[in-house]
Amino acid sequence: MRKLASLVLGLSLLLSFSNVKADEGMWLLSLLKKNAAEMQEMGLKLSPEDIYDINNSSLKDAIVGLGSEGRPFRHFCTGEIISDQGLFLTNHHCGFNSIQSHSTTEHDYLSDGFWAYDKKEELTNPGITASILVSMKDVSKKVLANVKDNMTEEERYKAIEEAAVKLEEEAVEGTHYKANIKSMFEGNQYFLFVYEIFKDVRLVGAPPQSMGKFGGDTDNWMWPRHTADFSMFRIYTAPDGKPAAYSAENIPLKPKHHLPISIKGVQEKDFAMIMGFPGTTNRYLTSFGLEETMKITNQNRYDIRTLKLDIMKKDMLKDPKVRIQYASKHAGSANYWKYSNEQNKALRKLNTMANKKKIEKDFLEWANAKPKRAAKYGEALNMIEKAFADRKDAKFASSYLGEALGQGAEAPMFAGRANGLKKLLSAEKQDPEAIEKAIEKLKASAKRFYKDYNMPTDKKLMAGLFKMYADNIALEERPTIFKTIAEEYENDFAKFADKVYSTSVFASEDSFNKFIEAPELSVLENDLLFKAGLSIGKAYGAIYSKMSAGNENLQKGMRLFEDGLLQINKKKNLAPDANSTLRLTYGTVGGYQPKDGVYYYHYTTLKGVMEKEDPTNPEFVVPAKLKELYKKKDFGRYADKNGYLPACFLTNSDITGGNSGSPVINGNGELIGTAFDGNSEAMSGDIDFEENLQRCINLDVRYTLFIIDKFAGAQNLIDEMTIVK
Repeated sequence: MRKLASLVLGLSLLLSFSNVKADEGMWLLSLLKKNAAEMQEMGLKLSPEDIYDINNSSLKDAIVGLGSEGRPFRHFCTGEIISDQGLFLTNHHCGFNSIQSHSTTEHDYLSDGFWAYDKKEELTNPGITASILVSMKDVSKKVLANVKDNMTEEERYKAIEEAAVKLEEEAVEGTHYKANIKSMFEGNQYFLFVYEIFKDVRLVGAPPQSMGKFGGDTDNWMWPRHTADFSMFRIYTAPDGKPAAYSAENIPLKPKHHLPISIKGVQEKDFAMIMGFPGTTNRYLTSFGLEETMKITNQNRYDIRTLKLDIMKKDMLKDPKVRIQYASKHAGSANYWKYSNEQNKALRKLNTMANKKKIEKDFLEWANAKPKRAAKYGEALNMIEKAFADRKDAKFASSYLGEALGQGAEAPMFAGRANGLKKLLSAEKQDPEAIEKAIEKLKASAKRFYKDYNMPTDKKLMAGLFKMYADNIALEERPTIFKTIAEEYENDFAKFADKVYSTSVFASEDSFNKFIEAPELSVLENDLLFKAGLSIGKAYGAIYSKMSAGNENLQKGMRLFEDGLLQINKKKNLAPDANSTLRLTYGTVGGYQPKDGVYYYHYTTLKGVMEKEDPTNPEFVVPAKLKELYKKKDFGRYADKNGYLPACFLTNSDITGGNSGSPVINGNGELIGTAFDGNSEAMSGDIDFEENLQRCINLDVRYTLFIIDKFAGAQNLIDEMTIVK
């Protein structure tokens, strides 16, 4: 299904109708000619065609969108190709799940790092995809050709979907490419993206977690930063160069372009641009959506994950096996736990609510200035306000359901996957073949699930998060399993969890394996984890109905609101919100003043790593070999002119989730760093870009090369790259 209008609606323009800063904007590559003069004035030496060209090699051919086979167009991170053999860089936290999945207590790649000194040592990662953009095109007129103003939103959707599917099919007919049409400006524009999607992506290298996640949750979203946040992968193809699933016969990709790497370094005010696949920004969100985001989405996420992370962390510290099993889960949860809190702080400090209301006031004045405009746009904000008001309670309940139950204890949701098997077993006329297929599917799912599952930890998560959910959601609004807990266990959630995990066939891998060899309907029907999973699933369905009741008004209101803003600013170059499509942002290298009396320089060095070292804190442990290299000042050709080894640097470029791993490129088209974070003072940026504070935190490529070369001794990888001074 195509997303025509966002329900997680974005916060504001930051337009203020009169001033759009050059630093703000995630620009579509096919429209870069509008930005070219400004970029060249700032230091870009390339033409728009050098960046995006569908007929010749260009920078876009070196940019990789990381996704999954189930969601190849939803890119969770970005990578950049740095050799003519398909080698690409991304962030350590982007590769973290892959590194964790290959780790065991015997081969702890999280703690020790991983390096392939020969291509035969590279590790395959089933399910991960790497997309390279072939072309993009504005197809708004064709998509909207049969849309009429008097259509309902459902009728409008059907007309758009029919046209889009046809265009997608035509775009890739006779090729192995994949096409996807994406909505821009809440359904006011549509662009067709064509990709080549590769399915054989292998892990090549990653530093130890102590370096790749140096600073941990403490330093996350903070500056100064000293994190070596990178990992390396390689794309493989079939012998004919086309995408193919993993095979020993596959060969490294021969890319159309790879980025040369500059070790010249960066100076303040140097031009820098970032190309990548930003996930979601919400800069056109209204004050009504802002209130929901701050008071419900962010606050509930922060509160619930605080408890969840504490439970996981305590067990991870006690047992090395649990540490490995839950490393990726903890890191993923912690990232937006801190983000939510820091974003709320920034939004309050920057008085974003007042900015939103000012934009809305100006919009209404413009809309009501002429009768024809008033007829079309006059009710847009009222429609939006009513939709958010009507769904307030449902949104709160949905938020708690998703965070505390859907993403809490894992066993209930895994057990719920057996519902298909239950239906087959309870059928009046059973189908042995279908039952066997369902069993095999569950076995495959179980193998993945139990690898990173620890029963005592999951039991604690159930007891703690079920109780927190019950403390905040009325009994009649909860899944039906909570009625059982109230009536049979007197709301003693620890007692209930003890019973669940001591009796359920899903509580351990051994008990599941015994059950699945000869599954019985009566066992499933009486299993508490299965009942819990089913009841949570049904609650999702019920809450979705309540949440979607006002969707039509919300979608229409937002579409008209953003259309009006486009009309108001028709002489200006506006960027649509990020939606996981390839974008370019640009700015300059530079520090910033976060508060009175404080100024942050634009760079950090390895010296700061040593200053932060704390052997008693897992977040600030420094490997012995890194300390040895620092003591000897054995930095090779990667030191700056003063003899220091650079670590990270800042640019004032636009960035959001999905940009993680994006290349930072200088005016000559050379790689100078890898983007990996934003700064806490501007966590409002996804909603309201703050030009004086917004910074992108980047790993200096010289630190990356130093680690590959001096720390890991992976000369084979250095030899692949094109390194320029």
